[in-house]
Amino acid sequence: MIISQEQVDYCMECGVCTASCPISRILPRFSPRQMIKRALMDCDDTILAGHELWACLTCARCSSRCPAQIDFPEFARSYRALARDRGHMPQLSHHGTLQAITALQTRRVKQCRTEWVGDAGRFSSTGDFFYFVGCAPFFEAVLKPGEGSLAAAGVILTLLNRMGIEPVISENERCCGHDALWSGDEVTFRKLAKLNLQAIRESGAKTVLFGCPEGYMTFKEHVPRYFGELPFEVLHISEFLAKELPGLSLQFKPPDNEDEAVVTYQDPCRLGRRARIYEEPRQLIGLIPNIRLEEMPRNRESALCCGTSAWMECSNWSKSMQVERLEEAISTGAKTLLTACPKCRIHLVCAQSNTDIRMSVVDLYSFLLHHLQAAVPGK
Repeated sequence: MIISQEQVDYCMECGVCTASCPISRILPRFSPRQMIKRALMDCDDTILAGHELWACLTCARCSSRCPAQIDFPEFARSYRALARDRGHMPQLSHHGTLQAITALQTRRVKQCRTEWVGDAGRFSSTGDFFYFVGCAPFFEAVLKPGEGSLAAAGVILTLLNRMGIEPVISENERCCGHDALWSGDEVTFRKLAKLNLQAIRESGAKTVLFGCPEGYMTFKEHVPRYFGELPFEVLHISEFLAKELPGLSLQFKPPDNEDEAVVTYQDPCRLGRRARIYEEPRQLIGLIPNIRLEEMPRNRESALCCGTSAWMECSNWSKSMQVERLEEAISTGAKTLLTACPKCRIHLVCAQSNTDIRMSVVDLYSFLLHHLQAAVPGK
């Protein structure tokens, strides 16, 4: 990442990033501006061995407000690669199990990546649409029952089928490489991306749909940076559904009870601040009759991160941030918190386990399917 001297000079006179950063509110010594100063102006190598580099959520709240237009998450990512090269590693969540699974996928292994589908719907081995399922099957194996995101993957397949689409789901798909890349492991990221590109090309797909914002942004932003222009279109499922559903004959039913009638929405960092997709999820919520969306005080560009990233550094301050977000959601009067990110749901559901907070945290697409009118036989 290149930062000009002019940007650095402007940065040192500012402080918007630190004031915006959710981590700096919990760890007073944490400051994006000071990290840049230490790394670029003071040439302080201790930044590579320090904890601050890994504490950053890369949520982009700082860079979205930066007057100097410094992409601090990219700065952190590039320095994490340097730190890793020198043997400085982050604290991994779930004993590093998910990182081990990711590493295994870089090899020529035989996978059973479609067994999970079951009765969720129909899929193909070739076709115009490729549904990139991501790591949902592995989350389900590692996390507590019901806390993963595999059910949401099945819901997306069901919705696509209801739209007349039988997408490709490939046995040869791998992890998108997001977590490896943001942990400074570019070697693993490159291997995964190469294998995924091969699988997508072999399917003949013209459009690749992602239910996970992290997979979407990895292919939208980073894979082209390393491998050049992609020979297919990349869309997040919220973009695709918001564009296609209103033109179809599918009908949605109103909520069954008052508790379902008021919802609030969590903007995922990668989908929101990184990809600038704010309105499409809200448009999808608006398709359901008699649903009222109550926004949290911090929404869209100002939304609070779900507290952790890349299955690392899940700490007391992560939990504190998650509880704060849940309390903010409850303050809206909503009974249901919707999100369009599997990890947001996983982290927010997990955060409730040691609290008295009881709020329904629901995947947006499951909510849509629940309110979709039953199919008419023969249509």
